[in-house]
Amino acid sequence: MPKLVDHQERREAIARALWRVVDQHGWTKVTMREVAREAGVSLGHLQHYFTSRTELLTFAMDLTAAQTGDRITRALAALDQPPHPRDVLRLVLAEMLPLGPEARASSRMRAAYVLETLHDPALREQAGLGLREGRAMVESLVRQAIAQGQIAPDRDPDVETDLVLALTGFAPLLELEVIEPQAALAAVDQHLDRLFAEAP
Repeated sequence: MPKLVDHQERREAIARALWRVVDQHGWTKVTMREVAREAGVSLGHLQHYFTSRTELLTFAMDLTAAQTGDRITRALAALDQPPHPRDVLRLVLAEMLPLGPEARASSRMRAAYVLETLHDPALREQAGLGLREGRAMVESLVRQAIAQGQIAPDRDPDVETDLVLALTGFAPLLELEVIEPQAALAAVDQHLDRLFAEAP
């Protein structure tokens, strides 16, 4: 009896091959043929699942986002319940920085995705939607902390949200070894300490 093919599993295996190619060689070096070689399949086989580089990148980014979300969910479960908003923000920021192999691969995929969106209006709209959802989540945490008296009530939640998100800008500095991981985390901690320490 022929073995049933799990199409989602095959698509995810190809997406992981894309991650490895991007991680090792950069997005500009990515070709469908190179990804097929990395995945151990023929180019025709790969094109059965993905008809273009953009389609493959979009799927790989969705998978990256899902796996990042899973890591955050597992880490949140290990915190005191309910978790303090500062701890949640710190965890999310640390996950968005290339501080370990999985987070580094995710960071490089995000960078590749942003580059592609600059020249593809449909991708740009989709990426913007995802980023706005992420920003809304951070803003919700900031507003919750203000309402609960954990952040001073005179703080502007929009400005504080943008400042928290600006900390993800450490990613290229870490990738280019301009700063060390400990320095990035120290800056994150100091910013969050200042933000949460000023409540009466």
